[in-house]
Amino acid sequence: MMLIGIIVLTALVSAQGFRDNVLLNKLSFNPHKINYHREYYRVFSHGLVHADWMHLGVNMFVLYMFANSLEHQLSINSHLLNGTFLFTLLYVTALPVSSAVSYKKHKDNPYYTAIGASGAVSAVVFANIFYDPWNLLYFFGIIPIPGIIFGAGYLYYSYYMSRKNIDNVGHDAHFWGAVYGFIFPVLIHPVSIFDFISKLNPF
Repeated sequence: MMLIGIIVLTALVSAQGFRDNVLLNKLSFNPHKINYHREYYRVFSHGLVHADWMHLGVNMFVLYMFANSLEHQLSINSHLLNGTFLFTLLYVTALPVSSAVSYKKHKDNPYYTAIGASGAVSAVVFANIFYDPWNLLYFFGIIPIPGIIFGAGYLYYSYYMSRKNIDNVGHDAHFWGAVYGFIFPVLIHPVSIFDFISKLNPF
């Protein structure tokens, strides 16, 4: 139910944002306003608004495809906390964590803004890769690639594009959201790193 709640809330707020630029600007990630106007809520609210239906649809579809398996893995790998709670904790905390580098880079730039839940969605995907590194992911929905190989390529591409800075995509958020998602299972259950290492040998 929590997953459906996140998707529905994000879809409703994003849809309103498509029609209301004031709302879109109010909820967007703007490091300058966070830094100088103390609008700290923006580190979370930017995940509720998206640029268009395609942006929204891709993020929510990927989230839907990976969330249930992650909840299951979190449930069986944590002896103290509920899987749904841990999934929600990962998703919500990934929003500010994935944006931290962008905040540092742009806190004095009043013109920089970012929107979308991509950083949090990347965290969910990479937490899944941690638990099942050889599970096949389908690139563009067609090409099967083992998760660990896809993950390495995704991190390299995000880092490279962040350094190039030639488009309007939040590559920093993608990169750091992915990194956070990968280490989150270790934060809640440190010995799980040994399970991950043991799974790296596919034979």
